[in-house]
Amino acid sequence: MTARVSEQERTDLAGWVTPAQLALFDAMPVADRRHGLDVVARLRCLGASDHDLLLAGLLHDCGKGPGVRLVHRVTWSLSERYGPGVLATAGAVPGMRPGLARIRDHADASADLMLAAGASTRAADLARHQAAPTDPILGELLRAADEAA
Repeated sequence: MTARVSEQERTDLAGWVTPAQLALFDAMPVADRRHGLDVVARLRCLGASDHDLLLAGLLHDCGKGPGVRLVHRVTWSLSERYGPGVLATAGAVPGMRPGLARIRDHADASADLMLAAGASTRAADLARHQAAPTDPILGELLRAADEAA
């Protein structure tokens, strides 16, 4: 709720992402932009310098979009802790299903948006498989940084 991205942080991105990727970043809600920057910082602390990995860290949540609100995020987190019954119950509340579906599908949506913005297939695949990595090294680094950030 109090997430911020400084002008300097945004300006620094222009040094390593394309204009289309920067536009994708700018289109994200501020909480997701802050989280992406925090994931990148965590990856760098872990010694990562691979461009595809850093780009996946930055943009892995871009597919959530503005329709995912705090109530959707909290509900999703509760369902991860307490099981799918939380989603079933919340889905009966008017307006909840679209936001929950966006969270459920965001990894694929993020990967597709990244590809459209010129990211490599490798970077998109890291984002697409963020929750269950298929790359045992870079994918696991992304998952760990995402959870820590």
